[in-house]
Amino acid sequence: MTFLWTAFLIGLLGSLHCIGMCGPIALALPLGRFGPTARLAGNALYQLGRITTYALMGSVIGLLVQGFSLAGVQQYLSILAGVLMLIMAFWPGFERKLEKWTSETSFMQVIRNNIRKAFQRKSFGNMFLIGLLNGFLPCGLVYAALFGSMAMGTRVESMLFMALFGLGTAPAMFGVAFLGSSIGQVFRRRVRMIVPFVLGLLGLLFILRGAGLGIPFL
Repeated sequence: MTFLWTAFLIGLLGSLHCIGMCGPIALALPLGRFGPTARLAGNALYQLGRITTYALMGSVIGLLVQGFSLAGVQQYLSILAGVLMLIMAFWPGFERKLEKWTSETSFMQVIRNNIRKAFQRKSFGNMFLIGLLNGFLPCGLVYAALFGSMAMGTRVESMLFMALFGLGTAPAMFGVAFLGSSIGQVFRRRVRMIVPFVLGLLGLLFILRGAGLGIPFL
């Protein structure tokens, strides 16, 4: 359980990496006629929807790998997750291929169509649905977190891992929703330059964890 903190770190430090895709959605949420308090609540529902989707993904991943963990190969899953993170960190083409492959699936077309329909319904309660659907959109950072959730060992831990990841992305998404274009391009670019190193460091931590060297907190 002590390794779950890495999920929040992935989300928090890497969240500006995904603003290019999710930022426009957060900015375009149909909340224009609501006051500041209602806009804040609507954005909170949107964030909760995204986090719920991530948690469900983690639950599914945990269910799939739990049998392997019970068979005593959790350490190997941790090493695999770390290697995949390192690949994503220092081979941008790998991330683009993953995003391209998932974006072309029929499932993703259904998701995008439903997001468009959801934006046509300008209701406060619709924000949660938009967040749920947004959570499925292709994103390299989400894939990195899913790789990490594979190594958690149980379904509950994998679900918590992805929920904490989503919680880590929330501050940046709230920021873009309310500050919008005032977040400078230079600042975004500098943060994005840090992301590969963060993923690389976390990948190494997962590999060390899987190696079973007895390092505290790993």
